[in-house]
This record gives sequence, structure tokens and C-alpha cells, in this order.
Amino acid sequence: MFGMEIGIIGIPKSGKTTIFNALTKGNAETAAYAPSGLQPNIGVAKVEDGRVRTLSEMYKPEKTTPAEVKYIDIAVAPGDTGKKGSFSGQFLTYLGRVDAIIHVVRAFDDENVPHPEIKIDPERDINTINLELAFSDLVTIERRLKRIEESFKSANQQEREKNAKEQALLLKIKEELENEHPIRELQLTDEEKQLIRNYSFLTIKPLLILLNIGENQLKQADTLEKDLLARHSGQYSNAAVLCGKLEMELTQLNNEEAAEFRKDLNITEAALDRVIRLSYALLGQISFFTSGEDEVKAWTISNNTTASKAAGKIHSDIERGFIRAEVISFQDLIDSGNMTVAKKKGLLRLEGKDYIVKDGDIINFLFNV
Repeated sequence: MFGMEIGIIGIPKSGKTTIFNALTKGNAETAAYAPSGLQPNIGVAKVEDGRVRTLSEMYKPEKTTPAEVKYIDIAVAPGDTGKKGSFSGQFLTYLGRVDAIIHVVRAFDDENVPHPEIKIDPERDINTINLELAFSDLVTIERRLKRIEESFKSANQQEREKNAKEQALLLKIKEELENEHPIRELQLTDEEKQLIRNYSFLTIKPLLILLNIGENQLKQADTLEKDLLARHSGQYSNAAVLCGKLEMELTQLNNEEAAEFRKDLNITEAALDRVIRLSYALLGQISFFTSGEDEVKAWTISNNTTASKAAGKIHSDIERGFIRAEVISFQDLIDSGNMTVAKKKGLLRLEGKDYIVKDGDIINFLFNV
């Protein structure tokens, strides 16, 4: 089970498949004139977490399993940008299933890879995709409003009241979208979020904009990123700058060689690690661990998840038969040196099903089914 599924989109020739390869250490076709079918590239990235390595060194388990992120590189046909409603239904279906969106935006110049709009203009490309996603949400809203209007004729009083609330909310969201405000930026109540949770709106999904630069722009990366963040960062949106072609090439080297190259180029963090870190933050995700001589494993959950729900991430039987959780923080275990010492210090706690799991908790679930 994957902790996150993230869709990668961008206009043709933006380098999104290159970014996909950099993130997944894949080898999907990236030629300038590669086939543009609508079947997505799908890859998995292992989440680099030093805590997993440390626990593995401590327990020496038969198996070590880091958390994983699934990336889906969703193709856009060359003619599918520039006019409202041009994205295919298949494209929108794939995108509707993901937890978050990475929008790869082209800033590099390459005469061998002509931009569909001739001129390189990142802000134009960002706006093009944003408007297309908003248009998809508006179409969904219009269809639902029509059904609500028709339902009033036969609805009872309770149904009419419920539908009227939903209608008012959708009209409010419609107005905001028409004013170019994505749903993720709206201050919605818990009740309002519940009303629209089944619609798979695209502009409600957390968004990470990746500006894809050329190697000749690396010295400008910090300045470009500050400018990008000033315009496109928010509670559920973020932005970063990277060189997709260079990062893809570095994945072909061993870790030591890649680290040396990054040091020479003043790149402080691998693209994979940085994108995962930003994605976790956008989605409010944390990790807890199970550990022992058989396996050390990282599990990805949403922040504010209860112990019983975290147990269900491992297996539904554990959630159903939950008795209690034995919990110790990663730092307390490391500071103690081993579990025996930690127990003597009273650092291993017993928690009930309503305990809110913290990032870095090491948990042993006790259950009975």
C-alpha cells in the first residue's frame, strides 16, 4: 500500500517525463518526439529516511521496508492545451485519482525541443494548466447543479434542505473558480468539505509547481525559486526549481558519485528527496515505524491520525481487534541505546485507540480478533 499517489502533469515538451525518471530512477521514453499516447508512466520511489536506516542497524532485521510514493506521469496530447475543455476525459480520470499534483513547468531553452508555443514563458504555462483544471471543476459543478435543480421537484423536506446547502456551496465555489481562485485556497468548514468530498475536484488537490531549468541556469536557481514562491506558494501549494535533465542523469550514478557532483554544483539535496519532503508537507503526511528482528518498516499516515486508524494501515484486523499500543518516540529509543534501557527509563508508553500518532513514533500494536 502506497503512502501517496502523485500525478505529474505539464504541457508537452516541459520535461515532465524527465522529472518522472529523476524521481523514480526510471527510464521512460523522453525523446523530443516520443509517442504521445495517453497511457501514463507509473513508477515508485523509496522514501529516503535516516530513521529507517538507524532502526535497521539497531535491530538487524531480515527485511527493511521504507515508505513508498507512487508517481504517475500523465500524458497530455500535443494539441490538448490552449483552449478550454481540451483535456481528454481519460487524462482527467487519471488525475482525479491522485492525492496531489506536480505541475512541471518549462524554463529551459533547447532548440532541439521546440516549445509548443514557440516562446518560453513559465507564467503563461502555469496559467494555462490552472485554467484547464478550473474549467474541469466548473463542468463538474454545472452538472451537479443541474441535477440538484431537477431533484427539488420530487425531494422531501429533509432532502430539499440538504440539497439547498449543497447548491449554495457549489454556487459559492463556482464564483471563486470563475475569479481564478482554486478550491484549495478557499476557507471551507468541515461540513462544507464533507459535502464535496466525493467530487474529486482537481483544484482542491495540493499542488507542487516544479520549474524545470537548464544546466546553464543553475546559478540563477535560488533567485528563480524565490520569485516563483512569491507568486505560487500557499497552505496547499508550493514551488521549487530543479534541473530535470541533470537530476535524471545523476540517478544513473552511485550515491557517492552523485553526491560529489551535487556538491560541485552547489545542489544541497537530491530532487527525489526534496520533492518527497515537499509533498509530505503539502499533504500533511507523517511516518511511524514498526520494528523488530523480522522487519523494520515505515508507514505513511495523515497528521492527527489516531492509533486505531494507524493500526488499520497495517491490517484491518489489527484495527478491529485493537487493545492498546506500545509507543516510544524514535529519539527516546536512540537516546536510550536500546529498548531494554528505554523500558527501564519508563519511556515505552501504553496508549489507547484515541492516541494521536506523532511523526517518528515506533509502535507495537496489541490486538485480539
